[in-house]
Amino acid sequence: MFALIGLGNPGEKYSKTRHNIGYLVLEEIIRSFEDTKSHNKYGGQLWSGEISNNKAIAFKSNAYMNDSGIAVSKLVTFHKFKPENIYVIHDDLDLDFGKVRIKFAGSAAGHNGLKSIDERIGKNYFRIRIGIGHPGDKDKVLKYVLDDFKKKEIEVMKQICINISTNMEYLINQEHSSFLNKVKII
Repeated sequence: MFALIGLGNPGEKYSKTRHNIGYLVLEEIIRSFEDTKSHNKYGGQLWSGEISNNKAIAFKSNAYMNDSGIAVSKLVTFHKFKPENIYVIHDDLDLDFGKVRIKFAGSAAGHNGLKSIDERIGKNYFRIRIGIGHPGDKDKVLKYVLDDFKKKEIEVMKQICINISTNMEYLINQEHSSFLNKVKII
């Protein structure tokens, strides 16, 4: 069984922000599930489905990004997920806009959602990093991640969400190089 965890902030105000790309990708993945009804559990919203003959749970915390580790910890503890079966999908300032990378373990690199998760379950899980670019000045980072995507960025992000969703079998089957080649658009 696999956990697919999208990071973001709850509420309409944040729904189209750069920080919510994890939620946006997860919503596209959920569309491929047979049962798209969510269940409120573990302090978040949970969906279940199947990818490449493997059970998958898609999860979004109901808490804000900085506290997402609380709900993620409850989910991971209850289901006893192995670290190699946990995928956290999130925005990444250090990657150029539109780039997608996968990383197992490592530092949170200043990402408060990852810090929150690391504090509660440790650092051993996969991160699907989606590049949102950097504003160029660290004093502008908070505003930048909480701003909506620009018009010209929206289509690229929609395509990334679709590409990730339609190629999940490569991810689940640990074919990470193939997955990255299939999702690449830039």
